[in-house]
Amino acid sequence: MIKNTYFLITLIFLIIVQASTAQNMLEIQQADLLQGAGGFERLLQNVRMKHQNSLIYCDSAHFYRSENKAILYGNVRIVDQVDPITTNSRYAEYDGNTKIAKLRNNVVFQNESTTLYTEFLDYDRTTGIAKYFNDGKVVDSTNVLTSENGVYETAIEKITFTEDVILVNPDYTLRTNFLIYRTVPKTSETIGVTNIISKEGNKLNAQKGSFYDTENKIFRFYDGDAETETSKVYAETLFYDENQKYYEGKVNVSVLNKEREIEIFGEEGKYWEENKYSLVYGNALVQKYFEADTMYMIADTLISQDSENAEERHLLAFNNIRLIKSSLYGRSDSLAYIYADSTIHLYQDPILWDNKSQISADSIRFLIANEEIDMVYLNQKAFTITRDTIGNFNQMKGRKMTGYFKEQKMSKLHIQGNGESIYYDLIGDSTLRGMNKMLCANIIMFFDDGRLVKTNWLVKPEGSFKPPHLLEDDERELEGFKWRENEKPSMEDIFSWRTPRKREENQFNFFNEPDAVIPYPEEEEIQKLIKEKLKSGE
Repeated sequence: MIKNTYFLITLIFLIIVQASTAQNMLEIQQADLLQGAGGFERLLQNVRMKHQNSLIYCDSAHFYRSENKAILYGNVRIVDQVDPITTNSRYAEYDGNTKIAKLRNNVVFQNESTTLYTEFLDYDRTTGIAKYFNDGKVVDSTNVLTSENGVYETAIEKITFTEDVILVNPDYTLRTNFLIYRTVPKTSETIGVTNIISKEGNKLNAQKGSFYDTENKIFRFYDGDAETETSKVYAETLFYDENQKYYEGKVNVSVLNKEREIEIFGEEGKYWEENKYSLVYGNALVQKYFEADTMYMIADTLISQDSENAEERHLLAFNNIRLIKSSLYGRSDSLAYIYADSTIHLYQDPILWDNKSQISADSIRFLIANEEIDMVYLNQKAFTITRDTIGNFNQMKGRKMTGYFKEQKMSKLHIQGNGESIYYDLIGDSTLRGMNKMLCANIIMFFDDGRLVKTNWLVKPEGSFKPPHLLEDDERELEGFKWRENEKPSMEDIFSWRTPRKREENQFNFFNEPDAVIPYPEEEEIQKLIKEKLKSGE
């Protein structure tokens, strides 16, 4: 009984193996002429063969039956009756055992709406992987992609392109050396340098790869920038939605407005292109470029609004403001820069330093004209302090003040309302003669190189003069006096807050590379040419 069972199992196994082998064999279904025998057959005209789910057509074929292989010639077409894949070529080699087709010359590989064109293609029907080399092109309803080499994984709708990769659609042209394309969502992922140019001429670049949704027009760049005619945005991770005209950057963000010559830096940022509105936060820095110098400003958060209407252009800064422009230094809690009249407004405990002077008030605004500080307006609790050569503090206070500047130094100061002043009278620059204390509703002071040279008391002045030996300590300062030079910002403060990342200039760009490369001659060729030249000259 056991022997019979064993025999039955063996018989069933052999039947299964034979059936499997039969299914794996290439079959001849049609040919106008059949020649050969003994394991080799030549099929001529209107050839049709079958292998499992695939039908194979060609003009002629050499069939090696014992090896289960066929060499196909002329109008080769392989149609998969289950999967939507069809291949065409002028020549092919098909191995029935491995299910690998090697297609050559005018190869067309079609998978539904995706078509691959090449001259050399190896297609493994078992894995559904097609590999091309020596240039290929993939076309679908949205994009055309070309490269030197490619691997098409049909089962997961993924194509990997390598070497001289170009993606073209009606809106953009992309170039890189490594790209993964998902044919169903029509998205691309790149590694390494990636350069894109839009039909309008805008440039998008990535140094460490990118993601591009070609249908929804969404981009993500790593160590990337996007440049238009009027702006340039950079971030270590940069997101761009073309439909929304929206940028979002993270880590070392910069937004450059070329027209206004102003650049904003921060840890994170957002930019709405159509509204020309940007928000940058996280140790934010502004650099406003003038012809002669640069104005630096740091804050927690920066908001920039550009517009065709000059009255709507402004820059807002919030929390812990510090700024430097040439010899002008300032700080406040918030700031507004109005482009229309080049006026900067400082709010909440604002203070300015200019050479030897300190200026404070409830709010301050100063005007920039011809790229230099022209006027400063102090509103409510205005207080100005100037330190002389022997350490005394000349002081002026009032309800309002207007300061006038010449060559970046204060030339005139107008005090309006409840004016008070303390001025130390010096003999030369080293000897104190005494102290003048004045009360006057309206005072105008004139300066030369930071030194007071003339004072006009315009409305009912009251004053006193005391020599040094009669001065008491509590008389030396006006109410509200506070010398705050230790709060004056420095360039070290600016760059310790944020140092803009230095990017390489003239970075590699595929669009700058020549389409054709002229090879240098070999040393042997050079020597041969030299000998020929010398010989012809004899």
